[in-house]
Amino acid sequence: MSFQGFDLDGQVALVTGGSSGLGLAIACGLAQAGARVVIGARDETKLKAAVEELRPFGSAHDGMALDVTDFSAVDRVVDEVSRRCGSLDILVNAAGTTRRTPSMDVSMEEFEQIVRTNMIGLFKCCQSAGRIMREAGGGSIINIASVSAYSGFADVAAYSSSKAAVINLTLSLANDWAPYGIRVNAISPGVFPTTLNRRLIEGTPRGDWFIAHTPMGRFGQPEELAGAAVYLASPAASFCTGHVMVVDGGFLSRGVGV
Repeated sequence: MSFQGFDLDGQVALVTGGSSGLGLAIACGLAQAGARVVIGARDETKLKAAVEELRPFGSAHDGMALDVTDFSAVDRVVDEVSRRCGSLDILVNAAGTTRRTPSMDVSMEEFEQIVRTNMIGLFKCCQSAGRIMREAGGGSIINIASVSAYSGFADVAAYSSSKAAVINLTLSLANDWAPYGIRVNAISPGVFPTTLNRRLIEGTPRGDWFIAHTPMGRFGQPEELAGAAVYLASPAASFCTGHVMVVDGGFLSRGVGV
């Protein structure tokens, strides 16, 4: 008999920032594992295209316009997913933003906007979904952090600090919400080229440096993140909460490489 621990059949998942990049790869992975997936994203054109990518994995998948910095919209979308689909079992917080600006020059507006999206908006999504999960007796929340939370990356202070906050927030909510049956975990990706960062790392000295300091000697591919999300969302991870899973090709392990 095959192992059934990764089966998400009958589960409902909301993936914020799921219209492209890592979020879309995770949405596809959850759908392939049997979940009914709702993608939440700001760009409605990309949203429609992303939902079409999910069609081979079932016809019940859907998309809803969502800006995680609009807190009333977060409540509305989370409630709508629960009402329309009958439950909300899995939340993946993949919505995020970044800009490369020297820390001496970054404006307070830019810094605040990045933190508002990556950390405060993420918390609001956790809170809104958590309230529904508490009433239902449990659920799984997966936050997307970053390896930049563990070390100083040049010129992305707002992004890196917001991702460090995501890790601590994950630990705090895991501790607070375990009595409700809600598991809260995070994934810290290494360097994966996406529309968000491609121009910063492909064919650039920065990108060359990342590859040279990654033991596997390459960037990650978005689909390589899907398995981590499926595991953390699934019954196989039923005793796993407050965990940060690093998927980085060995980047953080790099010591003396030669």
